[in-house]
Amino acid sequence: MIDSTAMIHPQAIIEDGAVIGKNVKIGPWTHIAANVVVGDDCHISSHVVINGPTTIGKGNRIFQFASIGEDCQDLKYAGELTELVIGDNNTFRENCTVHRGTVQDNSLTQIGSNNLFMAYTHIAHDCMVGSHCILANGASIAGHVHVGDHAIIGGMAGVHQFCHIGDHCFIAANSLILKDVPPYVMASGQPAKPFGLNSEGLKRRGFDSKVVLQIKRAYKAVYRQGLTVDEAIAKINASEHKLVELDTFTHFIENSSRGIVR
Repeated sequence: MIDSTAMIHPQAIIEDGAVIGKNVKIGPWTHIAANVVVGDDCHISSHVVINGPTTIGKGNRIFQFASIGEDCQDLKYAGELTELVIGDNNTFRENCTVHRGTVQDNSLTQIGSNNLFMAYTHIAHDCMVGSHCILANGASIAGHVHVGDHAIIGGMAGVHQFCHIGDHCFIAANSLILKDVPPYVMASGQPAKPFGLNSEGLKRRGFDSKVVLQIKRAYKAVYRQGLTVDEAIAKINASEHKLVELDTFTHFIENSSRGIVR
């Protein structure tokens, strides 16, 4: 079903069964498969391929030569029915690739809203990406990676499969992430190590200075005072300042299965 307000170039290929919303623009030589839903006000440039099942929300912009919703590169994948779900107002720049999930996980790759995926970025199967994230040019996240809200992953950085990147993290360019990166932390290197708190990012996002101070103290307990992880978490939890932001930090660390960067 194609809404009458959609503007589709005559050289685009839209398979029967695809659902195209209101005011969608689709450029020439773009191919959209039958099991794809494109929400209202999306702009899809030329030479884009969208496979499925894929559901794309409203206001997304997909630039030329992007491949969205394709079969994953996992050798165990045998054509099972899996899905990609994308939220609203995301930008996928040139040559960006996003793969659907696998039955070994939840059969789902999911992306939130208001993200920027720069040129040549890759989001592998079963990844869960939050909202307001930026992946700079050439950044790649492997299968089953989870990325929290407001995370920034620098150019050419690579994230190993099953790693988790917390809310408000900053991953420097060319970094190799082999372990989980807790919320608010900056990481850099090959393999990556912690390099302080993303204080400037927190201030830009409206965190109160008193809250930032308590997060800094929690960071020091984990990374600067020679404590074990368990000792650091106990110290933070014993603090008189019971902030939701600190709970986010400690819960992430306590639930890490790969261990955190240290």
